[in-house]
Amino acid sequence: MARTPSNMLELGTLAPNFSLINTVDEKVLSYDAIKGINGTVVMFICNHCPYVKHVFEGVVSLAKDYQSNGFGFVAISSNDVINYPDDAPSLMQKTAADQGFTFPYLYDESQEVAKAYDAACTPDFYLFDASQRLVYRGQMDDSRPGNGIPVTGKDIREALDATHLGNAVKTLQKPSLGCNIKWKV
Repeated sequence: MARTPSNMLELGTLAPNFSLINTVDEKVLSYDAIKGINGTVVMFICNHCPYVKHVFEGVVSLAKDYQSNGFGFVAISSNDVINYPDDAPSLMQKTAADQGFTFPYLYDESQEVAKAYDAACTPDFYLFDASQRLVYRGQMDDSRPGNGIPVTGKDIREALDATHLGNAVKTLQKPSLGCNIKWKV
């Protein structure tokens, strides 16, 4: 497991569109289908990464708290499932059910969506405003497996709150840290 930071896509970037299979119901979903009226959170996660497992409960809580405020949420797994079979779509569906996801969990088989978002690690978080412009990217908070800091979602919650109120999001943002995306060779 390589400790990999976010690449920190340039703020103001227009949300890259996608059409991916939702492993929960096997329907194809696009960015436009999942976006919220106030903004959209795109998360790159996977099933097996200990950094992702560490924040699952916090991610579910975050989505539940902000979906009612007009924010769309989506999780995407872009890992190579041939070499990392724990991230296979059937197990993604199970993870979504076991964790109580209230948002789609999409499979990026070609890895083109991860490349378009310049995603580097799991978990990696992106917040786009109502105009589909990137206003936040990076970590959920300072919690990591074993560091004793509770998962609160402080950093992304501050960005969501600012976006909801129409305020500027702080531009000093910390990269996420997690397992590298498992790229196909």
